[in-house]
Amino acid sequence: MAEIISVSALNRYVKTLLESDSVLDGLAVRGEIAGFVHHLKTGHYYFSLRDGQCSVRAVMFSRDAQRVPFTPENGMKVILRGRVSLFERDGAFQLYVEEMIPDGVGAMQLALDQLKYKLQQEGLFDSAHKKAIPTEPHCIGVVTSATGAALQDICNVLQRRWPLAKVLLADATVQGSLAAAEVPRGIAMLDADGRADVIIVARGGGSKEDLWVFNDEQIARAAYACKTPLISAIGHEIDTCILDFVADMRAPTPSAAAELCTPNKVQMLQKLQLLQKRFSSTIDQKWNSWFSAYKKQQQAFLSYDGEKQLELRQKMLNQYRDMLTERVQQKYTIEHKRLQGAASLCASLNPYQVLARGYSIVRSETGEILGTKDTIEINSKVFVQRFDEQLECVVKSISKVEGEPK
Repeated sequence: MAEIISVSALNRYVKTLLESDSVLDGLAVRGEIAGFVHHLKTGHYYFSLRDGQCSVRAVMFSRDAQRVPFTPENGMKVILRGRVSLFERDGAFQLYVEEMIPDGVGAMQLALDQLKYKLQQEGLFDSAHKKAIPTEPHCIGVVTSATGAALQDICNVLQRRWPLAKVLLADATVQGSLAAAEVPRGIAMLDADGRADVIIVARGGGSKEDLWVFNDEQIARAAYACKTPLISAIGHEIDTCILDFVADMRAPTPSAAAELCTPNKVQMLQKLQLLQKRFSSTIDQKWNSWFSAYKKQQQAFLSYDGEKQLELRQKMLNQYRDMLTERVQQKYTIEHKRLQGAASLCASLNPYQVLARGYSIVRSETGEILGTKDTIEINSKVFVQRFDEQLECVVKSISKVEGEPK
C-alpha cells in the first residue's frame, strides 16, 4: 500500500519536480491573453494564456511587469518567457512570467501606439523641451556599441568635417533586451560626466525587430531627463522609433547625426581666411592713417622755428599790453570826468557854499529854519548862521522891505 502523505507534502513535491525540470525553466510560450487583471495595489499582472484548445494560469510580478513597454489587453497575442511552478496553497499549476513581448506586427504596433500616446500625454514629445544642438562641439558623447559600424561612421565623418571634436564613448548593447538597460545607463553616464557638448545615441540599420528596443520606455525617459542636447540616430532614414520623438533632434543615420552637430572644416577655413583678409585690410587702413598723421606731425615739428615763434608771441603780447593800457586810460578819463561832474553837482547843492557867498540862515530858539513866510515876533531871540560864525540876536523891530533889498 502506498505511503499516505498530506496535501501540503504533495504540492511541495510536485512543485519541486516542476522547478527541477530544465525544460520548464526559461521557457518561452506563445498564446493569447485572457482574464487579464492588473492588481493596482501590488502592481502584479494576473491572467491566463490560451490557444485554441488549452489555457494555463500566469502571473507576472510588479518588478517584471513595470518593464513591459505596453499595456496588456485581453485577446492580445504575446510571447511569454519565464518558468513553470506550482502555487502550493491552491495547488495551481502556473507560469511565472519574467518577460512579455508582443507576438506579431499587429500586437507590436498596438503596444507601440499605447506607449506613444502615454508619453505624448505626459509631454515627453513637446517641442518646448527641445534643446538647441551646438554647431561647434569640443566633445561629442556617443552611446552605441564599441564594435558596431555606427561608431566608425561617426568617427569618419568627424575626421572629415571637424577633427577638433573629441569622442566620448559609452559602450552599450544596441540590440535585444539588454539594450533597454544599457542605453539609458550610457545616456545618464555621459550626461553626468559633463564633458560632452552633445550626445548621439546611434545604431546602424537593421530589421524592424532589431530596432524595436529603441521604443523602450526606459530609453525614452532617459533621453527626456538628459540635460545635454541629444540626437537620435537609429537605423536608416525610413526607420522611426519613440526615441526619435523624445530626442532634441532626429538624424536619419549615424553619419548624418555627426554632420548635423558639426561644421564643415573646409567652410570654416574659408570663413577664417575671409576674416583674416578683412582683419589685415583693417589693420593696413589703420596703419596708413596713423602713419599719415605721424608724417604730418613730423613735418610740422621740423618746420617749427622756435625763435621766430617766440618773437611772434612777444609781439602779440606787446600788442595786447598796449591795447589794455589804452583801454584802461580811456576808462580812467571817462570815469574821472564823471567824478568831476558829480563833485560839481554836489558842491552846487552844498548850503555852506551859499553861506560863503554872504548869505545867512535864520533859526528860531528851537533850531527851526525861519523862512520868509514864518512869523517872527518883536523881542524874540533868533540865531543867525553865517559861513563861519553864528550870531545870537534879539528882534527889536520888524519892517517891510519894498523893492529889491539893498
